Amino acid sequence: MSSTDLAGKKGLKTGALGLMSSVVIGMASTAPAFSLAAALGWVVLSGVGVKAPGIMLLAFIPMFFISIAYKELNRVEPDCGTVFTWAGRAFGTRTGWMSGWALIIADVICMSSLASVAGSYSFIFVGEAFNNPDIASLGSDVIWSTVAGLVWIIVMTWICWRGIEVSARLQYWLLGIELVVLIVFAVVALYRVFTGDGVAESLTPSLDWLNPFDLPFGEAIAPALLTALFLYWGWDTAVAVNEETSNPETTPGRAAVMSTVLLLVTYLLVSVAAVAFAGVGDTGIGLNNPEHADDIFASIGVPLFGDSPLGKVMMMLLAASVLTSSAASTQTTILPTARGALSMAAFKAIPTKFAEMHPKFMTPTWATWGMGLISAAFYLVFTVISPNLLMALVGCLGLLIAVYYGMTGLSAVWFFRRTLTKSVRHFFVRGAIPLAGAAMMAIVFVYGLQQFLLPDWLTDDAGNNVTIFGFGAVGVVGILSLVFGALLMFLYAPRSPDYFTGKTLDKRVWTKD
Repeated sequence: MSSTDLAGKKGLKTGALGLMSSVVIGMASTAPAFSLAAALGWVVLSGVGVKAPGIMLLAFIPMFFISIAYKELNRVEPDCGTVFTWAGRAFGTRTGWMSGWALIIADVICMSSLASVAGSYSFIFVGEAFNNPDIASLGSDVIWSTVAGLVWIIVMTWICWRGIEVSARLQYWLLGIELVVLIVFAVVALYRVFTGDGVAESLTPSLDWLNPFDLPFGEAIAPALLTALFLYWGWDTAVAVNEETSNPETTPGRAAVMSTVLLLVTYLLVSVAAVAFAGVGDTGIGLNNPEHADDIFASIGVPLFGDSPLGKVMMMLLAASVLTSSAASTQTTILPTARGALSMAAFKAIPTKFAEMHPKFMTPTWATWGMGLISAAFYLVFTVISPNLLMALVGCLGLLIAVYYGMTGLSAVWFFRRTLTKSVRHFFVRGAIPLAGAAMMAIVFVYGLQQFLLPDWLTDDAGNNVTIFGFGAVGVVGILSLVFGALLMFLYAPRSPDYFTGKTLDKRVWTKD
């Protein structure tokens, strides 16, 4: 079977998702509530202060540009391997393999963070619901939260294995809960600030917050952007399920672009509200306080909603939103990872066992359960070794995201190089915009890596630097994850026929409008 025949013929259930379902999956994959809770504080701590909303706006630009590249590439090659297939088409098997690896290892690492939060917030939510502090306190217990996190991984893997339609229906509910709670959080915070009922740290919003360009790029903007990329990351799941959507050439790409725009609106609203209410001080509930960087909602929630019965209900709902957000993203992180592995197996870039499909559920059995179990083992091992090392693993996600998103942009430019002069539209959406997105990803990667390699970039609870070989652990882990992928590439990629060269590719694909 040729490479063009493989796309869309791997046994996945076709036509199962529409545009709305694809948008929901794309947004849910980013885990808006979890991402804001876990990353907004780190954006502020990167040195951007009140300009955090401006970083959200700035990070949207390369994400939007890359979503355009996804849309155009998916239009001519709707393969669930996405960047693995497209980079392979453009630059050959090894480049495709490394691009696919960056996507998969980023998803596996992300699962560790998502499972940790889901496990912790399971106890916090139950404790709030039953007004039982003892249960809520288990959320900070490493053993109990790890066990709960592992249970979440197994449950969500099972749901993904049961079928894409079951996954999509669950996502409607999970995403709906977190978006409603986030909107309520932002509205209440802004109302209290503008009516003068804020706290001592509160600030009046200003349009200047949206302009981060007066900050130093290398020391503030680039590291903050890498963190902000993590907030937006995940919308490409809408494209990873392209072979299971109606109109696979158009629906997934539109869903990806729509998801990034909706995320921008959500992040701007919540980040402005959080900065306005909590301020950016380094004490109390200030967002520059490192003690609260891992979960800003937990620190802001009580001062915002109060200690009344209604306030306790809102805190319970806030905990529920973070829980449902991390649970939803756990599920939607498994989806693209399994489908990426399915595509790589179908092209014989990894063992073909991962291409086996369930005859009833029409989902990749080995790829789905394999990715779920690998993620669970990864989470367990690194939690046992050191929670600080787990933090370093999560921190390097921005580097991996920049790699495979940037490669998608470059692939689009080279893939469509013969059609760029056919029209003004082609020049911009297939050339200039993807290239600009790739360039932005490359610049952020280089400057961000420099900061992540600094010995004092990550510190533990005792204030000690977390380093590997004397360099910042975040940067070293990012580099080592890519080096490990390169070693695996030399084991598997040479065994794979070079399906991705123009010699075997129907030339109509290169010139399709």
